[in-house]
Amino acid sequence: MRRKVSIILLTVLAALAAAMSIPSAQADQETTLFRIGTGGMGGTYYPVGQAIVRSISNPTDASVCAPDPCGVPHLLAVAQTSNGSVANIEDIQSRKIESGFSQSDIAYWAHTGTGVFADQGDFHDITAIASLYREDIHLVARKGSGIERITDLRGMRVSLDDPGSGTLVDARIILDAYGIQESDILAQYVKPSDAIKKIRAGELDAFFIVAGSPSKSISELSAEGLITLVPIDGAVASRLTWENAFFSSTTIPAGSYDGIGTVRTLSVAALWVVSKAQSEEQVYQITKTFWENLPEIQSLGLHPKLKNISMKMALSSMSVPLHPGALRYYQEIGQTVARTNEQ
Repeated sequence: MRRKVSIILLTVLAALAAAMSIPSAQADQETTLFRIGTGGMGGTYYPVGQAIVRSISNPTDASVCAPDPCGVPHLLAVAQTSNGSVANIEDIQSRKIESGFSQSDIAYWAHTGTGVFADQGDFHDITAIASLYREDIHLVARKGSGIERITDLRGMRVSLDDPGSGTLVDARIILDAYGIQESDILAQYVKPSDAIKKIRAGELDAFFIVAGSPSKSISELSAEGLITLVPIDGAVASRLTWENAFFSSTTIPAGSYDGIGTVRTLSVAALWVVSKAQSEEQVYQITKTFWENLPEIQSLGLHPKLKNISMKMALSSMSVPLHPGALRYYQEIGQTVARTNEQ
């Protein structure tokens, strides 16, 4: 924890030092801090957040920013580690951060006061800048466990993720759709990092994890020859996509993980969400600059997931309204905005 805090503080201090070196002619305009809540350092959210920061940040209003493109003038953007989607939503709502990443299902539950937010009421301040890429629901099974399909989970040791997580809610929705109750399995409720340790120790048969493919942690298990992936497909999966707008059917391509072929599953979208309290002009400039600078950031090869971000995906699985500033940009470039934005 101290290491994470130190990294965040060093990042902010370095950026502030750069901002303080602004020539006096530019110093009249105040530098604005824009924090992006991401995830753990070993996941996908944090490096993607760092890349986005490099595309939009320009605290000194520099005209030459190589190797990065120049971002929004006088904007100091910072990627912060966090506990993920739920924590980011809560921190945006409480104004601890300005924006963050969230699974589309979790953003939907926050906006509607359902799912993991059923006891907290509606978070109507949660709006979106963009849908970034899909996150696949991985049902990871230990090799030799005999688990080849979801119905094989009965009687098995299965982790559904820790209490309060979006993955736990997703897992329960999926199991219920396939006619499996939690009492039918030996359910455990541990974080993916602990589930991975249990798989290695032979203390767990399967676990659910929502992550962009390929996931580093799952790749390590597959490279060790310890796991396989269980498909979430068929008529039941199709029905789930009809009943839950935040779910989409998708395919994890063969070769994504060592020794594992093509796997059909469900996915949610990774949304970049922001507080509605942020000004329309600021979010417009951030949205515009992000998309205009994206090709240059992608060319730097900072993270493989960046290549999956595209304007084609920008409004996919958009489960909360767009921020007025983001909406303005998409309308300006002729993007068709779904009725989600009328909520």
